[in-house]
Amino acid sequence: MEGFLRIRLPPVLRRLITRLLAIIPAVIVTATMGQSGTARLLILSQVILSMQLSFAVIPLVMFTSDKLKMGEFVNSRWIKICGWSLGVMIAALNAFLLWQTFAGSGS
Repeated sequence: MEGFLRIRLPPVLRRLITRLLAIIPAVIVTATMGQSGTARLLILSQVILSMQLSFAVIPLVMFTSDKLKMGEFVNSRWIKICGWSLGVMIAALNAFLLWQTFAGSGS
């Protein structure tokens, strides 16, 4: 992302910022809600991470299936079918996971 956004930071400062952004919410939840809050935060973070997978896979399949962008390296028909099938399956499983997490049917 650094090159894409044209943000130039020294590596040490970049690592410090990313570590703090990851650790501060966990410390706050642990201090205020204890061990049960930390467990719930961990589950919620994993749900959010799994949701992001669809936002990576589907555009990737679209991009690599475009003949204008990929030229001779465009996906073959069976790769497109596999890619779209997996993308839809991941999105469906994530929708089910969200429903299960927030509807309370999962323990």
